[in-house]
Amino acid sequence: MINLLSGIDSTAAALNAERIRMDVVSENIANVNTTKGLDGKPYQRHQVSFAAMLKQANPDDPASAAQSVQIATISTDKRPPLLVYNPGHPEADARGMVAMPNISVPEEMVDMIASSRAYEANLAVAKNAHSMAMQDLSIGKGQ
Repeated sequence: MINLLSGIDSTAAALNAERIRMDVVSENIANVNTTKGLDGKPYQRHQVSFAAMLKQANPDDPASAAQSVQIATISTDKRPPLLVYNPGHPEADARGMVAMPNISVPEEMVDMIASSRAYEANLAVAKNAHSMAMQDLSIGKGQ
């Protein structure tokens, strides 16, 4: 059987990876003021790392290999928390300092925009692949 949408698997993997990246960025932004998590420490930023994956449809034909992307790791940022002077905060120490998550909202927004652009590009690839497959199918109908 002919595969009309040969690149759609790679595009679907990339869409899924970017969706997970956007979820992680959203979680970072939502927890920018979380001073005490389940472990009793300030929230720590998470970061997604991608890995390229090579899929080979036919082991005898190296040309049939398709490259894809997957999530390699979701790691925790090891930067220390920011100490902010806020003596009225319930988590303030004796000096009035509060340990806040070391999250930069502008940095997270840049990651979100980059992820959104990559998602849109992969979606355009999927739409074009669909359009080309429909044109391929219409070639035989016209006669």
